[in-house]
Amino acid sequence: MKEKVRVDKWLWAARFFKTRGLASRAVSGGHVQLNGGRIKPSRPVQIGDRLRVKRGVEVFTVDVLDLSSRRGPATVARTLYEETEESQVLREAEREHRRLVRAPASGPERRPDKRDRRKIRQFLRKE
Repeated sequence: MKEKVRVDKWLWAARFFKTRGLASRAVSGGHVQLNGGRIKPSRPVQIGDRLRVKRGVEVFTVDVLDLSSRRGPATVARTLYEETEESQVLREAEREHRRLVRAPASGPERRPDKRDRRKIRQFLRKE
């Protein structure tokens, strides 16, 4: 293994992002922090570094255990890092919160029929 690997390559190899381009854009956009600071995609990552990765609504805080610039199977990619305990707890709590907030909002029971569509159009024209 190498001593240093670009952070965008490492994120791609660790399967946080599907493509290296997406990983590079996430780092440039400030969604990835290395040891608490903002970085560029070409910044090298080393064993022992702590990364905070925001992917969509999920936030991962991981410690780098191994380096790789090649994308391999998911089982191998999982050995490149270890997620911190507090990160796992926060992600689970956030996932549960989103599930509970989304649950009461159900969709319509049926599609609008001709009469309902006329009422909708009439309502929208008034505003």
